[in-house]
Amino acid sequence: MAEAEGISSATPTEEMNGAGNLMDFLDEPLPDVGTYEDFHTIDWLREKSRDTDRHRKITNRSKESIWEFVKSLLDAWSGWVVMLLIGLLSGTLAGVIDLAVDWMTDLKEGVCLSAFWYSHEQCCWTSNETTFADRDKCPQWQKWAELMTGHTESAGAYVLNYFLYVLWALFFSFLAVSLVRVFAPYACGSGIPEIKTILSGFIIRGYLGKWTLLIKTVTLVLAVSSGLSLGKEGPLVHVACCCGNLFCSLFSKYSKNEGKRREVLSAAAAAGVSVAFGAPIGGVLFSLEEVSYYFPLKTLWRSFFAALVAAFTLRSINPFGNNRLVLFYVEYHTPWYMAELVPFILLGVFGGLWGTLFIRGNIAWCRRRKTTQLGKYPVLEVIVVTGITAILAFPNPYTRRSTSELISELFNDCGALESSQLCDYINNPNMSRPEDDIPDRPAGPGVYMALWQLALALIFKIVITIFTFGMKIPSGLFIPSMAVGAIAGRIVGIAVEQMAYHHHDWIIFKNWCRPGADCVTPGLYAMVGAAACLGGVTRMTVSLVVIMFELTGGLEYIVPLMAAAVTSKWVADAFGKEGIYEAHIRLNGYPYLDQDEFTHRTLATDVMRPRRNEPPLSVLTQDSTTVEDVETLIKETDYNGFPVVVSRESERLIGFVQRRDLILAIKNARQKQDGVVSNSVVYFTEDAPQLPASNPQPLKLRRILNLSPFTVTDHTPMETVVDIFRKLGLRQCLVTRSGRLLGIITKKDVLRHMAQMMNQDPESIMFN
Repeated sequence: MAEAEGISSATPTEEMNGAGNLMDFLDEPLPDVGTYEDFHTIDWLREKSRDTDRHRKITNRSKESIWEFVKSLLDAWSGWVVMLLIGLLSGTLAGVIDLAVDWMTDLKEGVCLSAFWYSHEQCCWTSNETTFADRDKCPQWQKWAELMTGHTESAGAYVLNYFLYVLWALFFSFLAVSLVRVFAPYACGSGIPEIKTILSGFIIRGYLGKWTLLIKTVTLVLAVSSGLSLGKEGPLVHVACCCGNLFCSLFSKYSKNEGKRREVLSAAAAAGVSVAFGAPIGGVLFSLEEVSYYFPLKTLWRSFFAALVAAFTLRSINPFGNNRLVLFYVEYHTPWYMAELVPFILLGVFGGLWGTLFIRGNIAWCRRRKTTQLGKYPVLEVIVVTGITAILAFPNPYTRRSTSELISELFNDCGALESSQLCDYINNPNMSRPEDDIPDRPAGPGVYMALWQLALALIFKIVITIFTFGMKIPSGLFIPSMAVGAIAGRIVGIAVEQMAYHHHDWIIFKNWCRPGADCVTPGLYAMVGAAACLGGVTRMTVSLVVIMFELTGGLEYIVPLMAAAVTSKWVADAFGKEGIYEAHIRLNGYPYLDQDEFTHRTLATDVMRPRRNEPPLSVLTQDSTTVEDVETLIKETDYNGFPVVVSRESERLIGFVQRRDLILAIKNARQKQDGVVSNSVVYFTEDAPQLPASNPQPLKLRRILNLSPFTVTDHTPMETVVDIFRKLGLRQCLVTRSGRLLGIITKKDVLRHMAQMMNQDPESIMFN
């Protein structure tokens, strides 16, 4: 992915003969001129000006006839149409994924005899023999051992169920990794680091293609159903962006302009989070805070519309049967008290420490995968991790079920009708039972048993997630992070609740916790813990709090959530500024300029190429270079473009021409324009140069010349240069002194320089 770094020099042919008819064959736009090659960075300024020109033309034409006016209206509405289509498709796919995951997760344990496509819950809904107390048991749903041997409780039945659980998990994960490897290698992982890079202006062809969309959707279901410690939320953002890219190709306004396409992809990312969490506003804020690079006000509106349509579509499908968009929607009825901010902040500290541990552990493991033999056996790695996960998960009821169900149970408040082990409190026989407001009670044996199991589940989740994220299957990080936090939060919540019950005369409980009152909600602690851990890993703040309160429907819990999110970010930032996505971007060497301050006192002249002892800059002259010279220069160098100067002696800058545009223009001229041969003169001026009559016909390429390339002087501080690259999305910037060309700075040069300033190996951060 060579950027324009021009270093070597090309000798012009001194003698040129002949001149013929002059013709600027580029008066008509050429196909593919102005497009980009794979793994190159787009030129945001050029894309913006091209869109402005296109818009001006449409506006002028719209006054000519009714038909042109209708076309201009269609063009104006195309953005909203694309948003509508993205919302409909991503909402539908999310609903299908949710239903399929539900069924296939239950398939590991048993099957519904009345209709094999029903999940456990759906099977028992339709049964007339289900009682409320045993709502999980019905004759239509049979575990595999019961179906095969007729026994349900024997040791042999347990072993058989255990064996089949592991076998199904291995089958699902093997199928997922095989499909990814054979059909769509880009469908692995979360997708958010790559989408952040693409939205910053990098081109990765095929990453958002049709095959990637299809395979990611199918393998996401398989990966989540296999019981691995991963979620579907991050990959749903990738799926939604694939939908956005698919619909962009229907409208030339977006398919031919990479800058406009990225506006659509920003909105698609919002729709992805909207269906992942049932949080349309949180989705828009996530796109703005976490993934987008360029987010104009117009995109904000359109993101909101796409997220709304996606959420509405998912609500219409109703995949969980609870008229909610997520499985773990909860409502709490008791207020929180100021003294509880202490455990909430402690959960924030835990979230920050977990985030730091996870990022360091996961990046170390992924680096090992890249640099050792381990990376050559992706299928074996997935099989081994799935096997270990399934074998360790089955004995513990909290790790055996799907992570979403686990989070749902941890978030839930213990009502009068709850049958969960976590709600096995000792009831006072004289107590009257209102529906919601059950007073704090002493914990029963079931709660203590559950606490031990949760503690083991916490250790298991912390360790296994480090090795799972980054394997060659679709894997999200939101749900495992939330599970770690929810388990820790629930344990803390039960501890605080029992302290308040047994020591209500202590000064901290005296003011707000009377005997017989419902003081502490352990489910709220689980929710705060989940937010803290997710914040520690991703470093989200505002969007995280909004997503969490959209999940719970409770505005009064914003302060605990904010306290935990801010604390976790502070603690995690104390150990390193990078979130998990930025860390993976750096590990893969994507050319992504993050928003951190550049504080070093270097100048443009310290960074520009060519340096001392390097060959001079590769340049083209405005009217004395031949076609052969240009082709030789293109063949011998791999730079992304070339500055055009008046002459080699004066080095006065005229403009900049892209390598790809040059190749296409010369190829086209040789095919379509008579008289263009190797020693034809290429000129970039308005008028043809004075040439002898015997010379072959010259070739005018002024149309592909950028007459206003971005330039800085050699004494511009690098702080300013970095800011310019970041805010304008430049590919390269020319360095001049008094109009004379001195050198060039590319995005790669800036990234290398920033790495050097942070004492990192500048080559290790480059995309390979």
